[in-house]
Amino acid sequence: MAASNLFALFPAQLVRKAIDKIKDLLDQYPQSSSTGKGILSEELSEAVLYFTLLVIAYAFIRGIFMYLMRQTIIVMSRHIEYDLKNEIFDHYQKLNQDFYRKNRIGDLMARISEDVSRVRMYVGPAVMYTINLVVTIILVLIVMFSVNVRLTWLVIMPLPILSFAIFKINNLINTKSDAIQSQLSVVTSFVQEAFSGIRIIKAFGSEQANQMSMEKETNLYREKQMSLAQVEAFFFPLMLFLTGLSSIITIYIGGLEVIAGRGSIGNIAEFIIYVNILVWPVTSLGYTSSLIQRAAASQARINEFLNTQPTMVTDSGKDFDFRNEITFENVSYTYEGKSISAIKNLSFTIARGSTFAILGTTGSGKSTLIQLFLRLFDPSEGNIRIDGQDLKEINLKNWKKSMGYVPQDIFLFSDTISNNIAFGVSQYGGNLGEDIRKAAKMAALHENIINFPNQYETKVGERGITLSGGQKQRVAIARAFIKDPEILVMDDCLSALDTSTEAQILKNMAEIKKNKTYLIVSHRVSSVKEADKILVLDEGKMVEFGTHDELIQLKGSYSDIYNKQIQEESSN
Repeated sequence: MAASNLFALFPAQLVRKAIDKIKDLLDQYPQSSSTGKGILSEELSEAVLYFTLLVIAYAFIRGIFMYLMRQTIIVMSRHIEYDLKNEIFDHYQKLNQDFYRKNRIGDLMARISEDVSRVRMYVGPAVMYTINLVVTIILVLIVMFSVNVRLTWLVIMPLPILSFAIFKINNLINTKSDAIQSQLSVVTSFVQEAFSGIRIIKAFGSEQANQMSMEKETNLYREKQMSLAQVEAFFFPLMLFLTGLSSIITIYIGGLEVIAGRGSIGNIAEFIIYVNILVWPVTSLGYTSSLIQRAAASQARINEFLNTQPTMVTDSGKDFDFRNEITFENVSYTYEGKSISAIKNLSFTIARGSTFAILGTTGSGKSTLIQLFLRLFDPSEGNIRIDGQDLKEINLKNWKKSMGYVPQDIFLFSDTISNNIAFGVSQYGGNLGEDIRKAAKMAALHENIINFPNQYETKVGERGITLSGGQKQRVAIARAFIKDPEILVMDDCLSALDTSTEAQILKNMAEIKKNKTYLIVSHRVSSVKEADKILVLDEGKMVEFGTHDELIQLKGSYSDIYNKQIQEESSN
């Protein structure tokens, strides 16, 4: 950077020497005689050519150093941006489920995109401009003071005013830019939600109301943009005015110095170039200060999340070999901020190779129990043990690798059907084509897929919007089947299926049951009646436990639910 700025000063000195040389030649040779004109023309041509070639050479050398400077700092900042984004994303994936309940997705996105970009602007342009400012001012002022002290003081007087004005206006621009960015997030979220829920909008005929809401948000965005445009319209003329003012002062005061015999005409041209060299670094002072302030705030926001440590470590702990049973010992769980427990003092055992069912109405704690089983969070009280070993002491990655999971709330990625089915095993590589088809057949989905124009390469759209509810559930079921898991967890995932499809899937599961443990959650008796053990939940408590026949004989909650559902099916 020092070399780049040094070679920016040399052309200014060459301009001064060239002008002074031309003046000397004009004074030396009388222009009236033809001989004088010839000699003058020849020497002027030689002088101009000499100085022009030197200026071009210095500019070329300066360009090389400037290229190296930007390659060093700007490219480095891009590497830091890359590392920081990956570090944040990796850290996000390690954080607990509770973290995502407390924080909005939009805020998480802003920190990995907008905040990281602001940090990059600091470690790149802000650092570069700061160093450039210091180096340029030192080099230029040393040269200027060595030429003419009085002229130097007078010329640099407007520059601090320029820097302060730019600093204040730039802060105003940044404030308005932040408001614009915030409103843009609102508009983007509104549009994303509208497109995701386009079926509901069309079903209710709400297009016009939605359009009016959109116009309201975009009108706010337009007003904020216009406000910023007005500030910027004032900013650039002001900068040009203050820059031009320094040049006018240089010419006026320099002219007085020449008349007084304390300088040459070449000095005036030299100083104008020096002033122009100083303008951008001084101008960038306000801009750089703003970048540093914004980067500091952004880094603090990033650190807030990076300093949040997960309570569950995924890749440590002992390996395990599930041989006998999974035991829940007096397990309770209360969500943060809640006073009522979602799960209350549950104790039961799941034998290896058995089918264990959990039945309950909405809000009974079924999904909470499954999330504890998956160890998405740990119990508030009690323990979960695998063959006597505490689940907290087991390597969490290996535990989840042995498991297939079909959630209640189905999530499909905006990708092909085949890639969605292969999601859980694609990281292991290999040709999965036959395995994907086999899993789809087990999930009673293959016949639907082959009727699509692109079959398994059909794009499912965002969150699987192009598929029906039942098709989405079966894709999620196939995603679990393809892992050939040791433990299969199905969290109320058959609700959108008709009884015949449900029966087909349960039959397919029974055929491959050997040495596999099934955990089925449902509010429908038809899904759980063939299970080896059935746990009936109500408000987080165990109300009944046993086989289908045993629970029917009790004539309690299970029997009531069973009889009610039988009557509903008969009436349909």
